[in-house]
Amino acid sequence: MEPIEKLIEHLRASIPLTEREESLVADSFQKTIMHKKEFLLSPGHVSQHMRFIAKGCLRAFYMDESAKEHVVQFGVEGWWVNDLYSYLTQTPAKQFVQALEPSTVLQIHRDALNRLYEEVPAMERFYRLKFEKAYVSLQDRTLNAMSKSAEERYLDFRSRYRGIEQRVPQYMVASYLGITPEFLSALRKNLK
Repeated sequence: MEPIEKLIEHLRASIPLTEREESLVADSFQKTIMHKKEFLLSPGHVSQHMRFIAKGCLRAFYMDESAKEHVVQFGVEGWWVNDLYSYLTQTPAKQFVQALEPSTVLQIHRDALNRLYEEVPAMERFYRLKFEKAYVSLQDRTLNAMSKSAEERYLDFRSRYRGIEQRVPQYMVASYLGITPEFLSALRKNLK
């Protein structure tokens, strides 16, 4: 299936689209082919695009003052990835968005998206639903980090995101969970 077909199918799962609207959507997105370890966004640059992953695996992360990486989000086929704060506030990004394997991303510039909202009103509803889901996920992750043990967070990660663990290095999973790779390794060993 072509990348744009994957996007249209993804959109159709949430909103109705006519053939004309599908064509307008297809014309508004640009395909970006990424190599492993290539960056789509870096700190200091303002995020100007919404990004749909048609193929591959990406991560969003930031680096603290001591240059330690903190994974904020993983994204695989059918997911969206971005520094949403930068996009919504039009301030410099604090996160990197990087391909973890060869990937195909469909991007829409914010100006094109605003035009699309006028031409295809259902797109505004689609993104409202996406933003709501992103907020709920963020709040859920924050509360879990404060109230669940590392083992509970790891088991929750495995049940929610089946398959991601096999696609990303263990140290990145540990970073996402807020634990050390050594602790994650011991935790996995104890669970077997």
